[in-house]
Amino acid sequence: MLLKLDEPRLFVNLVSVASELVTEVRLKVSSEGMSLVAVDPASVGMVFFNIPSDLFSRFDVQKDETLGVNLDDLKGILRRVKPGSKLTLERDENMLRLTVEDKIRRDFALALISVEGEQRDLPQWEFSSVIKMDSQSFVDVIEDCGVVSDACTFIAEPNRFIVEARGLNSARAEFSSDEIEIASSNATARYSLEYLNKFIKGAKLSDKVSLNFSDNMPVRIDFTTGKVRLSFVLAPRVEQDD
Repeated sequence: MLLKLDEPRLFVNLVSVASELVTEVRLKVSSEGMSLVAVDPASVGMVFFNIPSDLFSRFDVQKDETLGVNLDDLKGILRRVKPGSKLTLERDENMLRLTVEDKIRRDFALALISVEGEQRDLPQWEFSSVIKMDSQSFVDVIEDCGVVSDACTFIAEPNRFIVEARGLNSARAEFSSDEIEIASSNATARYSLEYLNKFIKGAKLSDKVSLNFSDNMPVRIDFTTGKVRLSFVLAPRVEQDD
């Protein structure tokens, strides 16, 4: 296996964002590209990303590979990737060798690890509410809610979408179908802001976000840029009141 990225910034950002939720993961490499599906230790949140093979300037894969990696360690190496750098990844038995090339060539070796737990796939659900909006607006709303509570409520109707949080104080934002894209019946669900604050870092990859949820069901949050997709899944909070 030998992979090369002439513009590795997207991969660097994907690893950085995913490492907010999970540490030890399996990176899958097949003829179709590189992907990751991982669940956090509390089994509350899930992260998924996919980079298709045609985004690599070189993609030599003779067979499907599964790379067990520590994302914190990988992220530390990827911090050495600068604008204009090229990145090569090559498997050498139980090591992942990374080469960063810019003014000089720098070689790193990352030990591959055994990752416990069953292999997961991204769940496929039918959602009653699909909200598409500007990523930065979503970031601002989640950060507003974090000022007053540790959870927020998504409220979707055919022509409006509301995000609100209540503790001793409260925060509320409302969007109409004139401002954002709404395809929804009536649905309400409550989610942890601890997790949402990690997920919104995906806004660095895309200026658009899609929120997919149903009444008191998990939410799937999609950031898509070109052929690359970053998704998160979050279970609902079960408490009735803030």
